Amino acid sequence: MNQFINAKENLVIEAIDGMLKHSGGQLARLDGYPHIKVVLRNDWDRNNVALISGGGSGHEPSHAGFVGKGMLTAAICGEVFASPSVDAVLAGILAVTGSKGCLLIVKNYTGDRLNFGLAAERARALGLKVNMVIVDDDIALPDLPQARGVAGTLFVHKIAGALSESGAALETITDAATKVVKGTASIGMSLDSCTVPGNKKDNRIPYGKAELGLGIHGEPGIEQVDFSGAKNAMTIVAGRLAKIIDGGSHVALVNNLGSATPLEMSVIVDELLKSQIGEQIQLVIGPAPLMTSLDMHGFSISLLPVSEDEVKALVESVGCSAWPGCHEVQSVKIKPLPESLKTEKPVPSSDAKHREFIEKCCQLFISVESVLNTLDQKSGDGDTGSTLATAGRALMTSIDNLPQADITQLYQAISQELSTAMGGSSGVLLAIFFAAAGDASASGGEINNSLEAGLKRIKEVGGAQLGDRTMIDALEPALERLPLGLSEAAKAAREGADRTSKIGRAKAGRASYIAEEQLIGNNDPGAEAVALLFEHLASE
Repeated sequence: MNQFINAKENLVIEAIDGMLKHSGGQLARLDGYPHIKVVLRNDWDRNNVALISGGGSGHEPSHAGFVGKGMLTAAICGEVFASPSVDAVLAGILAVTGSKGCLLIVKNYTGDRLNFGLAAERARALGLKVNMVIVDDDIALPDLPQARGVAGTLFVHKIAGALSESGAALETITDAATKVVKGTASIGMSLDSCTVPGNKKDNRIPYGKAELGLGIHGEPGIEQVDFSGAKNAMTIVAGRLAKIIDGGSHVALVNNLGSATPLEMSVIVDELLKSQIGEQIQLVIGPAPLMTSLDMHGFSISLLPVSEDEVKALVESVGCSAWPGCHEVQSVKIKPLPESLKTEKPVPSSDAKHREFIEKCCQLFISVESVLNTLDQKSGDGDTGSTLATAGRALMTSIDNLPQADITQLYQAISQELSTAMGGSSGVLLAIFFAAAGDASASGGEINNSLEAGLKRIKEVGGAQLGDRTMIDALEPALERLPLGLSEAAKAAREGADRTSKIGRAKAGRASYIAEEQLIGNNDPGAEAVALLFEHLASE
């Protein structure tokens, strides 16, 4: 897999330097590259308890991304998925620890425990006050004697950070951190493994499966489960968490494990709050990449029962941009549409012939969704099928409310429905098409003339002409031959759509941005949709 890196041996130090250069001067690093990779606050004056965390890289923004006022004082960075050395940890301790001491926040992995633990012993021998908490929040392996430390570590960073900023003593902060560790429960799920730089990817998760309880170093989860969508995934994750947590209010940390899109993560939050544990969640942190596993396509949920003081600590602002904030869960607020958008709804009426025609069109667009999306991936953004299928589903849902018996009102009602339900340029063009057809019909035009009027209007507004590699290439010849019957119109639409595969330069739409070699041999998806529709109607 190609990645935007140079030599893997320099990956971590180059990434750290890149981060420091855009930190606005808030962060610095210790000398000693490449063996000592310590990121620390540039404004630290040792008057408060220092907080140090760290571990292997590959979990960004953890750990260096949370160095700043109100969170960590320093982060000790190892190589990808490898614990930092004892000397690196000790260097970090010595660089930031004053008379009030420091707290090491360590995830429960053997390498981290040993290296941070030995560094702490050496620092104590030099007369420094050093405490350590071990985070073991992963509930995926309940029979494991020592659970792993995962994204729940961020709760410790934030609550301990707020206490340190307020001037609290080392023991007070240690006790609070220990309480957070004991109360935190985390579990993750992914659709794909991660890609370790320089290594071949382990494609162990087949399509239609998700891995539950996998670690943040790419290690396999406890089991592979059937995957059928976000709701199914959250039902499984919430079910595991429900067995662990007690009653009362919790804060949920919704963590992107690396490459889930923001759209997916927002759906995850919605499903979490609708799940069996949703009513217990008072606050949400994220969704955001917080404790990632390189490019893993997954998420994790961490829950913590919170007191009033802990809520106060979690919502306080901090000086590191990677922290997404902690926000109270609220119901969706809905405001009315502007009055000018509230159109008078037509009176519903029935017409068996028109209803059957609409249903056939909608069913066709729904059935060819994946076919058109695949075709559109070659010349656009891959959503032509989804856009038309969305229109089909919307019209099927509202069909009983349409004025089926009045063709003029029916054109206008379809235009209104499409402008509301469809997105993208195709939705607007089709809404314009039916609005213009309705205007022509109101003026006494026959069906053919009304449809021709719709075609003329979308050519004027959209700017596309015959031969520009758009749906016009199939729609215009089809409407010209429509007076001869649906079969003739279907043949004309098919010939027009197939001609677009020979057009190497589009003059309208997203395809106009695409290189010729990607277009030749592939029909324009809009023209193909028109051809499929007329062929479907003609076959009945």
